[in-house]
Amino acid sequence: QVQLVESGGGVVQAGDSLRLSCAASGRTFNSNVKAWFRQAPGKEREFVAAVSRGGGRSAYANSVKGRFTISRDNAKNTVYLQMNSLKPEDTAVYYCAVDRRTNSGITYRSPNEYDYWGRGTQVTVSS
Repeated sequence: QVQLVESGGGVVQAGDSLRLSCAASGRTFNSNVKAWFRQAPGKEREFVAAVSRGGGRSAYANSVKGRFTISRDNAKNTVYLQMNSLKPEDTAVYYCAVDRRTNSGITYRSPNEYDYWGRGTQVTVSS
């Protein structure tokens, strides 16, 4: 059974940093694109970042570009999201996701393109 488990969320102040982790189990996803999405109360789930299978190519939402960095460690079957200079508008539940297609290399921005999801971790940024 495939499981994605996010960790690293918390309550921080504006300007602080957090590092989210998402560990996969039940299957190895070294050949799959991985992504982070977030969902704030009353809003739709939105794309944050995605990384190609080898980590050499990544994509970011404009709202986080230059502040967030996505990375992956295939030996650990884990994807990370380093979040710096956090803002109150970054407050949301953050979800990791995996595209079931192997070797696609396309960092999709739509949540409909991803098949496996974690349960999310809450990030709250106070002003």
